[in-house]
Amino acid sequence: MATLVLTAVGSAVGGPIGGAIGALIGRSVDGAVFGPQRREGPRLVELAVQTSSYGAQIPKLFGTMRVAGTVIWATDLIETRASSRSVKGQPSTSTYSYAASFAVLLSARAIRGVGRIWAEGKLLRGAAGDFKTATGFRLHLGGEDQAVDPLIASAEGASPAYRGCAYAVFEMLQLADFGNRIPSLTFEVIADEGLVLVSTIAKALAGEVSGTAALAVGGFAASGGSVRALLEMLGQAGGAWFAPSGAGLVMRDAAGVTVVVADEGFAVEGKGVRRARAVAAIETVPRTVTVGYYDAARDYQAGVQRARRPGAGMRDERVEVPAVLEAGAAKTMAEAMLARAEAGRVRRTVAAGFGAMGLAPGACVTISGEGGVWRVADVSIEGMVTTLGLVPLVAASLPASATSGRVSGAVDAVVGATIVRAFEVPGLEDAPLSAPRMLVVAAGTGAAWRQAALLYSLDDGVSWVAAGATAAPAVLGTIAVVAPGAPAALADLRGAFEVTLAHADMDLGDADAAALDRGVNLALLGDELLQFGRAEPLGGARWRLSQLLRGRRGTEAAAGIQVVGDRFVTIEADTARALDLPVSVLGREVRVIASGVGDDTPVETRCVMRGASVVPPSPVHLRFSSEADGGATVRWTRRSRAGWRWIDGVDAPLAEETEAYRVTITAGATARDVEVAEPSVSVLAVERVGPVSVVVRQRGIFGESLATELIVPA
Repeated sequence: MATLVLTAVGSAVGGPIGGAIGALIGRSVDGAVFGPQRREGPRLVELAVQTSSYGAQIPKLFGTMRVAGTVIWATDLIETRASSRSVKGQPSTSTYSYAASFAVLLSARAIRGVGRIWAEGKLLRGAAGDFKTATGFRLHLGGEDQAVDPLIASAEGASPAYRGCAYAVFEMLQLADFGNRIPSLTFEVIADEGLVLVSTIAKALAGEVSGTAALAVGGFAASGGSVRALLEMLGQAGGAWFAPSGAGLVMRDAAGVTVVVADEGFAVEGKGVRRARAVAAIETVPRTVTVGYYDAARDYQAGVQRARRPGAGMRDERVEVPAVLEAGAAKTMAEAMLARAEAGRVRRTVAAGFGAMGLAPGACVTISGEGGVWRVADVSIEGMVTTLGLVPLVAASLPASATSGRVSGAVDAVVGATIVRAFEVPGLEDAPLSAPRMLVVAAGTGAAWRQAALLYSLDDGVSWVAAGATAAPAVLGTIAVVAPGAPAALADLRGAFEVTLAHADMDLGDADAAALDRGVNLALLGDELLQFGRAEPLGGARWRLSQLLRGRRGTEAAAGIQVVGDRFVTIEADTARALDLPVSVLGREVRVIASGVGDDTPVETRCVMRGASVVPPSPVHLRFSSEADGGATVRWTRRSRAGWRWIDGVDAPLAEETEAYRVTITAGATARDVEVAEPSVSVLAVERVGPVSVVVRQRGIFGESLATELIVPA
């Protein structure tokens, strides 16, 4: 098996960070750690497209996120050929299908599981864990004792286990739905249950960080940029900052512990004591703050929320937060950022006593005798005076209301189990068939069912023949209410069937006279082919069918003998799979099995091939005339399997090698068979001592038609 092997990708956040974080710790944290030389942080678009390039970063995931991942191993396309058994004298039919096996690296830290999976934007795996396309699937959660995947090992021999990294392996994913190529996938990855505090994320990214900053997000993808840029972005999003604590950093926010300090003011020669306070111009504050985020309500697509202030200024500040948020939470975040920016115009300098020497940048203080909370931005000590540079903190913003906009998520319809029906009916084309034909239709108990693989056996399961896949999903179900029998020569405007379809998403429609003439709304109920002009929904999956044309294509003998629970199948060219079988199958049973994505085990049905597809239809219009000698002549009209519509007013073509009939004449206890080559037979006078039964069957290439009977009175 030819394979494509990709090397292990780069680390999630730039490798070892202990030394880098240690170098950032000190009393000038605001300047040294989060100074003006801002580095680029993660961007929302980095998780949108699946890659397979060398050195690509793999994010560390927290909470629940939707990510594309990186393909780290793949096979070439795997071609499968299926040949259906041909009729003698005709070539066999070969069909080809393609599959691929591959592995996708998802997270640079361990996860708990994977929920939905999208392929080309459509659900490949639903919320219930059901796949919409046939595939094998294994998920490696990223534990430190993770074993090598057996499929990769069998193809490559020595291969890494990718311990500490979560990845998914698809085995023989069928590619027909994706243009015979590996589709672009995205995964709903559950790394942690529930919401995650930004301080928890910061600690996981940099072990030297502690704290309990209160902002919680639904999910977060740590990728791109540096550790410092990630930590800075987390702080900016949550209104938090970092302060030194021993040998590490503590992440704090306005809800942290505060210290009371006294503002002793500054002695100004000749002017007494004054307190220093500076206010920057309003133009230094953004007019709007825009927050980009991942919106869980929109299947984790990127969303935008904006906060705007009145007054002067034109600058817009955009912050991309690679976190999962609700629309209201993102709106609240934008308003909080704007409020903090506006409050940050104020700068206050406090001259505190010797006791304030223990304060470090990042501490929260209140000023004795005044309201409000301040963050210590810088500290300087000269003599016995500690000077604190303070920035005001704002109270938490009230929760804002916002909408995610119109949500058009991928439909998560259940595939369900396969329902398969196999049957033989008179040929549906005007040209006569040259071999017995079995029709196979299928659907599923769920609306997402698409197709199933078919096999059939002519020897009661000793051997099986691959027949490719089923056709498009059919509309099928069972009969709930049976209509009385009615003549095939007249439209049945009084009778009605009620049917229950396989699921409520199946649909039926009306047909006018022109549509019925074109063959629309042809259905098999029991063994009777009929057409319906009116389909009335009764609620759920139940429908009432009326304005009926009964006994179509010579099936009038089956009219009125259906029972509740018999099959109901609509027959259309794109939903019926036709299988031409050898003549030797006539009179025998064919076993059919179908296997779809939603089937735990293959589903089987059986069809007895009695020749309905190839024998002539039974004669019609039997009538008799009495003769002078006391006998009678019985005549009839033949029908043909090569001219059902009869649009030219002349006899339909014979479609058999010769015209021949077998007639059984029964008078009392005596019966005799008569072979005739024209559509008439004589009943002798001696046979008319009582009622005489005359049964006519037309002989064809493959067998006799069903019988038509006439009673000739004495």
